Amino acid sequence: MPDQSLARSRLHLGPRNWLFLAAAVVSLAAGYVLLARGSTTAAPILLVLGYCVFFPVGLAL
Repeated sequence: MPDQSLARSRLHLGPRNWLFLAAAVVSLAAGYVLLARGSTTAAPILLVLGYCVFFPVGLAL
């Protein structure tokens, strides 16, 4: 029999969550592509936005 406390701890993601998580994936992908091409300004900005803004907000909403 599964533990009841584990069933309650699952994340319930809504449309806004998925929107921010998708923005994080796009931002990270674009950041890594630009990083591979030698960008020293746009790539770090996109990577920081993806990891420090979009991803946490997507999980927190």
